[in-house]
Amino acid sequence: MRVLVQRVTAGAVRIEGATAGEINEGLVLLVGISHDDGPSEIKKMAQKVVHLRIFGDEEGKFNRSLLDVGGAALVVSQFTLYADARKGRRPSFIQAARPEQAEPLVDAFAAELHLLGVQKVATGRFGASMLVEIHNSGPVTIWLDSAEI
Repeated sequence: MRVLVQRVTAGAVRIEGATAGEINEGLVLLVGISHDDGPSEIKKMAQKVVHLRIFGDEEGKFNRSLLDVGGAALVVSQFTLYADARKGRRPSFIQAARPEQAEPLVDAFAAELHLLGVQKVATGRFGASMLVEIHNSGPVTIWLDSAEI
């Protein structure tokens, strides 16, 4: 499982002109699922995300987590996080899970964030062509891979 974490002042997902999900301060989480992922990766990644200290304290130091600041999360499925562009000019996505495996795991990840205390968890729509609006704060962007945490 791979998650690209972006600290934001606002984020939104629009599909065919309509807003599917929207947040203010918090994290936009671009989520990729591989063939090897299952419930244990979902739980481990959700724990990592909600406790990641990437929000500033009174001195501006990264000492606060998403839970500490009461921030929201916008979860957006993105199979392209498993792109392999080492050969040729067209990326391969062979490491990305098939939709029938990935969709329930992305949904489970969003649900787990809520169970861990994130009050607002918004999502895009799996498989849709989405316009993702990200107001990256800082900018702060962090790459997480379940194989490395």
